[in-house]
Amino acid sequence: MALHLEGLLAIVIFYVLILFVGIWAAWKNKNSGVEGGSDQSESIMVGGRDIGLFVGGFTMTATWVGGGYINGTAEYVYLPSHGLAWAQAPFGYALSLVVGGLFFAKPMRSRGYVTMLDPFQQLYGKRMGGLLFIPALMGEIFWSAAILSALGATLSVIVDININISVMISALIAIFYTLVGGLYSVAYTDVVQLFCIFVGLVSFKEILNDESSSQDFYLSWWSSRPDTMLGGIPWQVYFQRVLSASSATYAQVLSFLAAFGCLVMAIPSVLIGAIGASTDWNQTSYGPVPPMEKDESDMILPIVLQHLCPPFVSFFGLGAVSAAVMSSADSSILSASSMFARNIYQLAFRQSASDREIVWVMRVTIFVFGALATAMALLTGTVYGLWYLSSDLVYVIIFPQLISVLFIKGTNTYGSVAGYVFGLLLRIGGGEPYLRLPPFIYYPGWTQEEKVHHLTKEVEHIVMQRFPFKTVAMLASLLGNAVFSYAAKYLFESGTLSPKYDFLDAVVSKHSKEIMDKTTLVGSDNIILSEMAPVKPRIGSSLAGTFMNAEALSDEGETSPDLNNEPQ
Repeated sequence: MALHLEGLLAIVIFYVLILFVGIWAAWKNKNSGVEGGSDQSESIMVGGRDIGLFVGGFTMTATWVGGGYINGTAEYVYLPSHGLAWAQAPFGYALSLVVGGLFFAKPMRSRGYVTMLDPFQQLYGKRMGGLLFIPALMGEIFWSAAILSALGATLSVIVDININISVMISALIAIFYTLVGGLYSVAYTDVVQLFCIFVGLVSFKEILNDESSSQDFYLSWWSSRPDTMLGGIPWQVYFQRVLSASSATYAQVLSFLAAFGCLVMAIPSVLIGAIGASTDWNQTSYGPVPPMEKDESDMILPIVLQHLCPPFVSFFGLGAVSAAVMSSADSSILSASSMFARNIYQLAFRQSASDREIVWVMRVTIFVFGALATAMALLTGTVYGLWYLSSDLVYVIIFPQLISVLFIKGTNTYGSVAGYVFGLLLRIGGGEPYLRLPPFIYYPGWTQEEKVHHLTKEVEHIVMQRFPFKTVAMLASLLGNAVFSYAAKYLFESGTLSPKYDFLDAVVSKHSKEIMDKTTLVGSDNIILSEMAPVKPRIGSSLAGTFMNAEALSDEGETSPDLNNEPQ
C-alpha cells in the first residue's frame, strides 16, 4: 500500500492546529491563578481552579474518550461472540462518572486538594502515599503507552506511514504543549480534539445501510465487571478535572456532563462496529477473508474507514483517532507528573522546595514520563496487558483506600498497609492471561482453555477465572483496612501494645504537621486554618456516626478529613 499524501497532509494540518491551540492556551492563561495568590506549580496542576462548565465538560469527556475507547467499542460490537451488550466501556465509564460526581467530586474539591493522593498522605503519611503512587503511576503510564501504540497501528492502516515515526511525533507534540501550558493547554486542546473526534467519526454516515443491525442486551451484562464502573473513579486524570473546577458544585456537574458526553461519543463507534459485522468483505478492497479471521478485530474501526469509505472520509476518521489518542495521552502524562512532583518530590522528600523548583520537576517528569510511555509503545508487545493489569490494581487497591480515607472514620496507616497487601495478593494471585502470568490462587469455577492463534496455529493453554475475584479482592482490601485500623487503634490505646511500637506514627503519634499543612491549600479562600484542627469525639454517637464520615457528603460548609486518632 502506497503512502497517502492527502492523509499525511491532513494529519500535519491537524497536528499544527493542536500545537497552536496548546501554545495559545498557555500564553492566554500564563498568569491565571498566580495573580490570585496561588503558586505556579499549582496553576500547572489544576489551573487557577477556574475551569468553567464548557471547557471542563469537554476536557473531562475527551479524557475518557481515548483511542482505546473508540477502537475498543467498535471491536466489541463487531465480534459476534460479544456485541453491544459487552461493549462495556461507554456504559461503565458513564456510570463511573455519575458515581464519582455523586459521592467523590464534592468532598475532594471542597477540601482544596491538588492531587488524588493528597488525602492519603494527609491521613496515612508520606510513606503510604508513596506506595499508593506506584499503581497510580503504572495506570497512567501504561494507558498512555497503550493508546500511542494503537495510534501507530491505525496510521499504518490508513496512511501507510511508519508506526515508529507516527508514535514519536504524536507523543512529542502532546508532551510539548503539556510542558508549556500544563492543565490549561490540555483542557483547551481537548475542546478541539473532542470536536475533531465527533466530526471525524460521524463523517462515515455515507456507508450506513440497511444491512447493519443492532445487538441485543443480555441480562448478564448488569452483573459483569463492576470494576469498569467503580475502577474508573480513582484516577488522577479524573480528579485533576474535578479539582480544577471553580467550585465543588461545578465539579459534580462536570462529571454528569462528561457521563452524557461519553455515551454520545460512543454512538459512531457502535455503528462502525455493526457495519463491520454486517459487511460482505469479499466485495471490498480488503479481501474475502474477514478481519476477525486475520486476527485484526481490534483494528476494525480503521479498516472500515479505509476500505468502506471515500478517501476524504477515512482521513477525517484518522484525525478523529489521532485526536482521541492525544486527548488522553496528554492528560495521563500531566497527571503522572503532578503526582510525582507534589506527593513524592515535595511532600515526601523536599518539603522546603520552592515553587520554581517544583515547576521544573514537573517539566522534567512530563518529558520523562512521556518518553517512557513512548518507548513502551514502540518496544513492548504486551503494553495492553500491562495497562489491563495496572487498571485492575487501581480498582482493587486505590479505590477501597479512597473510600476509607474519605468516608470511614478512624482508619489509619496500619489498616491502609493491610488493605494494600490483601488487594495486591488476591489480584496477582488470580493471574493475568494477557501477560501470561500464571495464577497461584485458583478461584471457584476456574477453567483451562486452549487458545489457537489464527495465523501461527500455536496452541496456548490459559487459565480463565470465572469467579469475580477482582471485586472480591477490592472488598477484602476495604474490609482489611477497616479491621486492621480499629485493631491497631484498640491495641495501642488500651495499653496492650506499648506506644514505642507505633513505628508508623499512626495512632499514638501524629504524622508530621508539615505534611498536613502542605497537603491542604491553606491559602485558598474555601479553606480555613481551624478546619485542620483534630475533630473532637462526640460521646453517644450512633454506630453509623462512629464508622461513617457523614460530613463528606454534607452540604454544610467545607470540611477537612477526620485526622483525629484520639481515644474514643
